[in-house]
Amino acid sequence: MWHGELHDPRLVDVHDAECPWGWEDDFFMAVLAERSAHRVADLGCGTGRLAIAMAEAGHEVTGVDPAPAALAAARRKPGGGRVRWLQGSADRLTVRSLDAAFMTGHVAESFVGDEEWDAVLRGLRRALVPEGRLVFDSRDPARRPWELWDPDGSRRTVVLDDGDAVEAWSEVEEFGRNTVHVTERYRFSDERELANSATLRFRTEPELRDSLREAGFRVDRIYGGWGREPVGLSGDGEFIVIAIATPRLMS
Repeated sequence: MWHGELHDPRLVDVHDAECPWGWEDDFFMAVLAERSAHRVADLGCGTGRLAIAMAEAGHEVTGVDPAPAALAAARRKPGGGRVRWLQGSADRLTVRSLDAAFMTGHVAESFVGDEEWDAVLRGLRRALVPEGRLVFDSRDPARRPWELWDPDGSRRTVVLDDGDAVEAWSEVEEFGRNTVHVTERYRFSDERELANSATLRFRTEPELRDSLREAGFRVDRIYGGWGREPVGLSGDGEFIVIAIATPRLMS
């Protein structure tokens, strides 16, 4: 997981400034509306943008995240009182308590090891009722998205709500097959610098399908872009996965 972002309150502010509501949020809300799903979880909810919107749409929502500063920010937002917030991961969810579960913002890439990823999938399968849906996104490694995360190409200015301007840029190092270590650096107007790093793994489509099957899911659909394009035909370079919990509850 990210070591700095969503833990340090100053980086929480940067995160919210860089991540406003977008077309991906519209996509997830549309998928949620396709089927009746009263009880919903957002795993890796961050500061709660999507979880709060789901709750305001009438769903009973649980937002789960390991970062206390992110959850504190989520609770303070308008509508934050509508959501049940939990610090931790999928193991905090009650068995068969959910009709749908979401992992957005490429949270799936943060689970690097196969055992860690399998534990998350099995935890979500246990929390879902049979035929409940798991929806998540992950970047297609064939597009090698990390090659764009160099200091020159990623340098940007982030303007916070209070008007402060933060200079930001990315650094990346490959150290395994489809696995990279990313460091985000931020220089504030008072010259203070903060760094935020994570190791990310980009699984292939066969790897995603195999891991889901082993954890007790069947794949319903995989899109390649936010306009529901087929995999490989979109400039988005995404795997947007909709999987169904099979009747067999995994141990």
